[in-house]
Amino acid sequence: MMGRWHSEALINRSDCNLHTLVGRKMDTTAAFATEFGFENWTTNLNDALVNDEIDAVIIASPSESHTDHASACLSQNKHILVEIPLAMSENDAELIVKLAKEKKLILGTVQPSRFSDGIKKLKKRLRKGEEKIRHMVGKFYTHRLENIGHTGYKRSWTDNLLWHHTLHLLDLGIWLLDQPVRHIQSFMPASDLNTGTPMDIFYGVETELDQSLILTGSYYSKQQIHEMLIVTDLETYILDLVNEKLISSKTEESIPSVQEANVRVTDDFVSAVKNRRETFASGQSLLPSIRVLQKIQKNWDDRNQKYSIPGRSEYG
Repeated sequence: MMGRWHSEALINRSDCNLHTLVGRKMDTTAAFATEFGFENWTTNLNDALVNDEIDAVIIASPSESHTDHASACLSQNKHILVEIPLAMSENDAELIVKLAKEKKLILGTVQPSRFSDGIKKLKKRLRKGEEKIRHMVGKFYTHRLENIGHTGYKRSWTDNLLWHHTLHLLDLGIWLLDQPVRHIQSFMPASDLNTGTPMDIFYGVETELDQSLILTGSYYSKQQIHEMLIVTDLETYILDLVNEKLISSKTEESIPSVQEANVRVTDDFVSAVKNRRETFASGQSLLPSIRVLQKIQKNWDDRNQKYSIPGRSEYG
């Protein structure tokens, strides 16, 4: 799905050339490349990266591949935009950020929730001290008892509620709060026997200013819920990403769909590459959220050392 969304965002830009598509299976990679007009396709990333005509790479591979693919691209001096998550450990994320800095390359991440106009305006008010967040609650609920993604495609990899889906809302919360984290509490059950991954989650974050951020989610839900409740000293907002609305006690405004927000992410990345500036959701800016996830993961590892999670090579 994300490969399609990024390709659609780029295909009509006069300043971009869809040069090479890298896939896993020859037949489906060739078909995708033809559909979107890529000049070349391959199933070998290293073969593509040695081409000096390629300036930038968008990484939309399975989550557990992001670290290796990002490192390979940066090592070949390519700017990168990495789909969520940037990596599946704090150490790997920091290594990618460090390598991008050493190479003086653009490292963008896909955090579309930052790109809503209403959220950007709230962020400006918070920075100016005109408003202060007291409490936030994020919810991600969907029905995913089988290894099938949003489009109905049967995946070769297993998704992750902690490192993928709640990271969208965690990043939004940590980015808006912009304060040091004082304490983290969390719970995830043991891995589900059918999917091999924890299917429910709860965690809470306290900041040094006594603000709270709570995230909950489940892959068992029969209803699709993806939202953030934001309580400030002046107003209460509901960011409803399913129904594409930002609601306060006085107003209700439309927000971009997730796909439209993704177009903004892609456009921002292209602009950052052309102008040699940081992206709006840089790899560096994501690290505070990654550090929170690492502590939650360690809590789970300490309680469930006999279990493993697909996509992660070390546990406990």
